[in-house]
Amino acid sequence: MNCYISMDSPNTAKRHVDELMRRWGFTDLAVKTGKGKVATFFRKVFSMVNLLFKLKKGDVLVIQYPFKKFYVAQCQIAHLKGAKTVTLIHDLGTFRRRKLTAEQEVKRLSHTDVIIVHNQSMNNWLTEHGCKVPLVNLDIFDYLSSEQPSSEPHVRGEKPTFTFAGGISQRKTGFLYQLDEVLDGCHFDLYGSGLVPGTETNWKNTTYHGQIDSDQFIGTVKADWGLVWDGDTIDGCSGTWGSYLRINNPHKASFCLRAGLPVIVWKESAMAPFITSNHLGIAVDSLRELPEKLQGITPEEYALYKRAAMTIKDELNDGHYFKTAFEKAVQLL
Repeated sequence: MNCYISMDSPNTAKRHVDELMRRWGFTDLAVKTGKGKVATFFRKVFSMVNLLFKLKKGDVLVIQYPFKKFYVAQCQIAHLKGAKTVTLIHDLGTFRRRKLTAEQEVKRLSHTDVIIVHNQSMNNWLTEHGCKVPLVNLDIFDYLSSEQPSSEPHVRGEKPTFTFAGGISQRKTGFLYQLDEVLDGCHFDLYGSGLVPGTETNWKNTTYHGQIDSDQFIGTVKADWGLVWDGDTIDGCSGTWGSYLRINNPHKASFCLRAGLPVIVWKESAMAPFITSNHLGIAVDSLRELPEKLQGITPEEYALYKRAAMTIKDELNDGHYFKTAFEKAVQLL
């Protein structure tokens, strides 16, 4: 039996993985409770007890990491019952919240049987810090949506247009507040909440559209490219949020590709090799490069990028990448 514990997480990537496992007939061993922090805590406690009664020898338990407070307990219970565990990493505490040292993180993860990591960079980091557990690369997170991008042939406008959708606070995405002044020759469509009031009044090359539902974005967006960037500056991805791109797969890349948009990524990001080798977008050192870079791409070249994005969008919606990684992980058990 393949099984998991669903947690109704606010994290979109975790919810999508839960949904994929549900579709594929995995058994959900979560004990349902109400909502809120207290209810979530008891849900986890009761679910641990449920593992003791429901897991059997030969079962495979998928754990989405981090799983606060009860990650190690799940692994120990599974092994006590003769089951195996496959851990899918979403975030590493060493980087995301900086509450764990590398040694503490690797020690915690050593309790599982196989780990599905984001990419080769994360694979290398764990290995370099002493991880002995077998590792499988995911390559990219899947992205589920009931909406479909337009199947009509895309015609690039007179000015290349790219877009960004998500949190746009100055603390996390400070680069957005520097971007307009270097975009002469192309246009930027910005969606999201948290914009500092009045900022957009001086913009010449940027249109701020406010917040938009993710499915609505996927079904209606008209831009040529999706931007996957983070941090304090347009000159590379820096700061706590930006530097994390050196090792993780941002769900935003999957979101843009699910919308049929080729993506623009940082050249030093962990996703850059996958994106460029599969012709899913371009990689740049600085966003200052964009006007010249985007204007230099011919319609024929752009059509190839667009075709690749429109192909992978269906794979992402079908859970192709998690399914492939899980199958590889099971072979290593």
